[in-house]
Amino acid sequence: MTPLIIITLVLLWQFVLVGYTFTLAGNAADEAVRAGTAASPGERQGACQAAGLEKLPDAWNGTVTCGTGGGYVTADVQLQVPVLFPGAIGFPFTVEGHAGAVEEETD
Repeated sequence: MTPLIIITLVLLWQFVLVGYTFTLAGNAADEAVRAGTAASPGERQGACQAAGLEKLPDAWNGTVTCGTGGGYVTADVQLQVPVLFPGAIGFPFTVEGHAGAVEEETD
């Protein structure tokens, strides 16, 4: 019975990591867009990417891609789900977060 309980706990922990990775991706995309909309037009890309990466813990390596155009700022975050321990190997699929907002006018 003990091995069955251990396997169940490991699977539950892995599901927690998958859910947390989705939460991190969404939050990083939101923060990236927020920083991108508040920055001056020439600095939007850099501010967007820096803010998105800043919100990710070191154990979750990912990419932040920002786009601007038509008065709209978007951010896409891609993260790998870790296997059992953050910072260890990841599953061969990525979790994506996406956010967008209207650009703010700066004086």
